Amino acid sequence: MAPKYAPDVRSRLAPLLLFLQTGFIILYYFSTEIESNVDGIIFSNFYPVFQDLNVMVFLGFGFLSSFLVRYGFSASGFSFLIAVMATQWALILNGIESWYYSGKIKLSLRSLGVAEMCTASVLISIGAVQGKTNHVQLILMALLEVFGFVLNEWLLQTLLSARNTHCIMVLHIFGAFFGLVLTWILYRKESEQGFEKEKLDRKAGLFSMLGTVFLWMFWPSFNSVLVDDHFPERKLRSVCSTYLALAVSAVASLAVSALSSPEGKVHPANFQSCIFAGGVAVGVSMSVIRYPWEAMTIGLTAAAVSTTGFRYLKVVINVFMCQFIISLPYTILCFPNQSHMLFAFECHDTCSVLSTHGLPGLLGWLTHLLLQIKQSDDHTTAIRFAVFHICVLLITITVSLTMGIITGVLLKWDIWRPPQDKKCFDDQAFWMFEHLAVRK
Repeated sequence: MAPKYAPDVRSRLAPLLLFLQTGFIILYYFSTEIESNVDGIIFSNFYPVFQDLNVMVFLGFGFLSSFLVRYGFSASGFSFLIAVMATQWALILNGIESWYYSGKIKLSLRSLGVAEMCTASVLISIGAVQGKTNHVQLILMALLEVFGFVLNEWLLQTLLSARNTHCIMVLHIFGAFFGLVLTWILYRKESEQGFEKEKLDRKAGLFSMLGTVFLWMFWPSFNSVLVDDHFPERKLRSVCSTYLALAVSAVASLAVSALSSPEGKVHPANFQSCIFAGGVAVGVSMSVIRYPWEAMTIGLTAAAVSTTGFRYLKVVINVFMCQFIISLPYTILCFPNQSHMLFAFECHDTCSVLSTHGLPGLLGWLTHLLLQIKQSDDHTTAIRFAVFHICVLLITITVSLTMGIITGVLLKWDIWRPPQDKKCFDDQAFWMFEHLAVRK
């Protein structure tokens, strides 16, 4: 007897996956080849870093979202599925320029690493809609967001002649804003009272802490992967700065969490979400960090902002989209004891991507701007960089919001059969568990 709980798994997910995977195989057959001129030294140096990225993308982000007691398997399983699909798609989109000039997309360890970093932006956005969407919606979201991220990268390189590192390191800001506008469009009235199955427990929290630790451990590789190997001092500076910022943010997030708690105790979800805020902020600003104390100060500030935002902030966004994309107006209000970011204008952020990635990313952007101006030799250079840096942010947020709106409108159609409110945050809607099966 076919399961009546979620018939869309067989009738919708399986055909979509087979269709997409067959399409990818055909595209790879006609347009890709593995790079032949490989330097053995570069390969041996880059492969460990590539493995670090794999741990972050496939293990860290997956387990990080498994804190929900009845949605842990879906959080980790769907994250893995989305990551492998998005990486294949990102390899194709990132190689379009190579295909245009040479007729083939060259695959290398570096291109795989860049594709996985594009995928990281998708995994950030998924946190905002976690538990309220089905697998088909998540796959479509991943394909559209990867396209938007690559489009943003192309615009930055074409209009501003930005380096690849500039384009990649805005992924936290891109992913956070994409996820926020998407969850605003897909908002459910049930979130005002709280979903019945959106609950935490200690065992699920331990698995989530495992993902947090893996992300924390491998974040230096994430920030330094695109630094040119011909400048080992820059790569070492990136690794050291990231590690110091992460260490300070771990200490500061625990302290601020305890200070902001009425009971004087550490909130586990608060601590886990904000422990790598320093890594996010330094990742955006690492090219201008010169001294260890700068990285440590950034880590302290990022953790304080992230932890305070996780616990208190409730952001009211003026979502008249034409005005929003042009002038980006917003107002910030404070409300005590919020377990997650709940936006006015109906926005429910499951994993608090604003506090975890958005606010630290914006702080890193501001730090980059201030430090670069301070290090400039003359006013003309400082003004030029300020204009360039502001344009990078405006283009990134504009593309992110635009693609988020398009994706949200598409995913809101009933043909995707989104889960009912009473079946949100429930693994049983998608997975077979023998011990829970009804016997006749």
